Amino acid sequence: MARYRGPRLRIVRRIGKLPGLTRKVSKKLNPPGQHGSSLNRKLSQFNIRLREKQKLRYHYGVNERQLLNYIKRARKKKGSSGRLLLTFLEMRLDNIVFRLGFAPTVVAAKQFVNHGHILVNGRLVNIPSFACQPKDIIRVKLSSPSQNLVKRVFESSDTKLLPQHLSLNKESLEGKVNSLVNRKSISLVVNELLVIEYYSRKL
Repeated sequence: MARYRGPRLRIVRRIGKLPGLTRKVSKKLNPPGQHGSSLNRKLSQFNIRLREKQKLRYHYGVNERQLLNYIKRARKKKGSSGRLLLTFLEMRLDNIVFRLGFAPTVVAAKQFVNHGHILVNGRLVNIPSFACQPKDIIRVKLSSPSQNLVKRVFESSDTKLLPQHLSLNKESLEGKVNSLVNRKSISLVVNELLVIEYYSRKL
């Protein structure tokens, strides 16, 4: 499935808050569609798992193939597959840029990285899926357009708590990955085990 380019609030109304997709809040409470008002409708187990999977896809801006590849990698490693899956997604460069506050959403962070505004350990990296590691230094490129873009984001957005695995120097627009992400630091409300169950029949 290709990257979603439709109305983002429609997705938020359907599956819940997605800070990586949009900062907007819908005034409508009902899910979209003709039957959106029937809130008492009981969801099937498949539908519940599908929604959790879609949360990951839309929040982190990954397509179906990418998510499936992360699932396969998580299942090959020792430990909880669900936790490993979230770690892989959280340590993506576009998500790190978003969590540092350099971009308002993961979607914007992806474009920011693609356009060559981000340096990792002093080297230009324009691949949003680049896997960051502990001790990596993420810095905004020292050009006026890049710096101005980030400063505008800082001015327009509310101050949010920085997760424990990251540190930020706002003056130099430089962030550091201190460690792998902690499960409690993940801003998205999701049940990762249901996502693993969703793909269990496909693998």
